[in-house]
Amino acid sequence: MQTGTVKFFIESKGFGFIVDDSTNQEVFVHVTGLGGVQIRQNDKVSFETIEGKKGLNAINVKKI
Repeated sequence: MQTGTVKFFIESKGFGFIVDDSTNQEVFVHVTGLGGVQIRQNDKVSFETIEGKKGLNAINVKKI
């Protein structure tokens, strides 16, 4: 599992970005990757990544 900080998440649109702690790379996160967890800006999270159409997508996102 990777860890990171939520850069932003727009609930009304259902997406945002997480900054990976180890690479400082921004990873796209969609509401479908949250598994019912609500995230907000600056939350610390753990997540896994998969390759999406436009780059890495965060899945299995959990607050830590």
